[in-house]
Amino acid sequence: MSEQRTARTARTARTARTASGNLRTSATLVAAAALLTMGPTTVVAASADSGSAADCSTVPWMDTHKSADQRARALLAASTRHQEYRWLVEQPANSPAQTTFSGVTYPVQVDCTPTVVYTDGPEGVRAGEGVTTFPAQISLAAGFNEDTAYAKGAAEGSEAFDKGKNVILGPGVSAGRTPLAGRTPEYFGEDPVLNGVLAGAQTRGIQGDEDKPVLADLKHYVANEQETDRQTSSSNVDERTLKEIYELPYGIALKAGKAESVMCSYNQVNGVYACENPLLRNSLKGELGLDGYVMSDFGSVHSTAASLKAGLDQELNRPIYFTPDKLDAALAAGEITRKDVDDAAFRVVRSYIRGGLFDHPLPSQPVTDASTPAHKALARQIAEEGSVLLKNSGGTLPLGNRHKRIAVIGSVASNTPATGLNAKQLCSLPLNFGGTASGRNTMSCEDMVAPLDSIRERAAAAGAEVVYDDGSDPARAAQVAAGADATIVFGYKQVGEFSDPKDLSLDAGGDALIDAVAGKGRSTVVVLETGTATTMPWLSKVDSVLETWYPGEQAGPAVSGLLFGDVDPSGKLPLTFPKSESQQPAHTPEQYPGVKAAGQSIRQVDYSEGMKVGYRYYQAENQKPLFSFGYGLSYTSFELSGLKVSTSGGAGKDGLRVQFKVTNTGKRAGTEVPQVYLELPAEADEPSARLAGWERVTLKAGQSRTVTVHLTADQLDERHLAQYWDTSRHAWRTPSGTFTAHVGTSSDTALRARFTLDKH
Repeated sequence: MSEQRTARTARTARTARTASGNLRTSATLVAAAALLTMGPTTVVAASADSGSAADCSTVPWMDTHKSADQRARALLAASTRHQEYRWLVEQPANSPAQTTFSGVTYPVQVDCTPTVVYTDGPEGVRAGEGVTTFPAQISLAAGFNEDTAYAKGAAEGSEAFDKGKNVILGPGVSAGRTPLAGRTPEYFGEDPVLNGVLAGAQTRGIQGDEDKPVLADLKHYVANEQETDRQTSSSNVDERTLKEIYELPYGIALKAGKAESVMCSYNQVNGVYACENPLLRNSLKGELGLDGYVMSDFGSVHSTAASLKAGLDQELNRPIYFTPDKLDAALAAGEITRKDVDDAAFRVVRSYIRGGLFDHPLPSQPVTDASTPAHKALARQIAEEGSVLLKNSGGTLPLGNRHKRIAVIGSVASNTPATGLNAKQLCSLPLNFGGTASGRNTMSCEDMVAPLDSIRERAAAAGAEVVYDDGSDPARAAQVAAGADATIVFGYKQVGEFSDPKDLSLDAGGDALIDAVAGKGRSTVVVLETGTATTMPWLSKVDSVLETWYPGEQAGPAVSGLLFGDVDPSGKLPLTFPKSESQQPAHTPEQYPGVKAAGQSIRQVDYSEGMKVGYRYYQAENQKPLFSFGYGLSYTSFELSGLKVSTSGGAGKDGLRVQFKVTNTGKRAGTEVPQVYLELPAEADEPSARLAGWERVTLKAGQSRTVTVHLTADQLDERHLAQYWDTSRHAWRTPSGTFTAHVGTSSDTALRARFTLDKH
């Protein structure tokens, strides 16, 4: 057990209270204290009499002085085989008093096991009303702020527990292989380090409250990069690319956040379904360091023996392949062993105990409203930090006293139902079925503050009037814009689970609307609410562009604060915006969406671009996108200078220190996010330099600060920042030769310095 795990167990012992509430107690008491030191493969039949409620203080698996391993072993030792089977499926594992699930019957669970409730929750707790609707994860990514990711996780964990949920199916990580992937807004963009670091921080927040214990679940492992035929496609990827691009964020997040579970995905990986792929046991539970359990996505299991042998521990939702009958048959046929079953159940039970679910039952009555003023303030902060200023010609923004008449155009600016969507319908991730936007969200957004309302309030304070048009008639909207000092036109694009968008154009004629109003007034400002990159055929005709993603319930104050300069824009693009759909890395039919041969049921998706994913592709191919990864403007200007790299003591001792000066050369305070990229020696044969670290720096006008991005020895090792995957050795390797540190305000860096590292 690691030091962190040991400390957590000790803290749980100090704070644990007598099991009650949703902790099930029946009459089945087995004196299993003598079995505490036995392995999980030892099973003793439990009695089945039904009498008075058990005293859980006497049950060995509730002894908080014992380790989670010991407690889990004691529980399984007191279980019959079919009681043990319960842990291998979500519903029977989490509802101990219930015995029948979709026609499948189990014995009642052993005494003193908790009610556990799973909830989806990448962008917030999907528990109906009474929770905070945070901005989409892509907005959190654009903030490049590890502390904010932790705070969001902590808020989610608190709200989940108060609403009667104690496992959150999230955060998710991805490689951002194509901006056409429908679930892009659920993830952290196209860089594996950014994904891993932020997911790790959010996980620490989710799992960090001992009094309100909630487990996190990283998803969806692995190479799950599109919604098109997601259940009937094979991601065909070479070994090195799999390690460096698709698995790396899981390893980083697991080491940084120690999530208790990981969800395997729908797709096949090189012809084998993810949930029965040996990668689960050999890589995820091995090299990547998962110490918890693997759960499936719903409906992603295709076998009994193959899945269990590969390392799947729990089937999500109802029993289909891990039913008692099928497990018994697989045992009888010798396809699985009792140890396979024991090991899977042990991992689930240990995580539930280690995570505090046994010792801190869910509230008997969930609260009506778990959202708090602090959580709403955090939602606004995430929206502010994550909004990216993409263009600002002539200092059009921020709006000021010179703007006496402001036109706001576009249906998503207002909560009022219109021909298109309204603000409330776009504050969180959309639900798209069969490629058609449903107008429904993953969250209710009941406390939505519309941008139009906040802009009106802020404009009034500045002595300006606001006129509004929903944009349903572009010609009419152009007339409204013609009489304005500033026109703010909102465009949107819905992308979400179940389908991929057909292109990167704005929805509902948004590009035509912007083109119609551009230049009609004194200045035109475009506010985008999208879940992915978009093409911008009108870009040269407008003065300013602000990307706000899906901004959450506090969209109004966040957007108005940015437009009027109460807040300085500081977001950076976590994914590249291509000029066109054909410019992106996966641009051939074989690469995306893949090819399904006649008579074949599986779509073959060829990851032939290899490691040229995201900004790596544009740099390797010397292509200039519309906007680069890491790009984002401020209302002031910054200069970077004086780059120095120190490896004192060698990478094995002190790590790597990248030092440079940041100067605010503008006339107002602002925040910059300088980024460090490492270029490996030629031996590594990498397509480009890759992101290694960053720092958020806030400076007053004229102020300078020396910034040090310290990549510790542990970070260099755990994030493999200076290593490549050697396929001849099937291991990470530090190349010989000269490294180069690149520093800039985007992936288009300005400074560079060469250095060497000790190999270790």
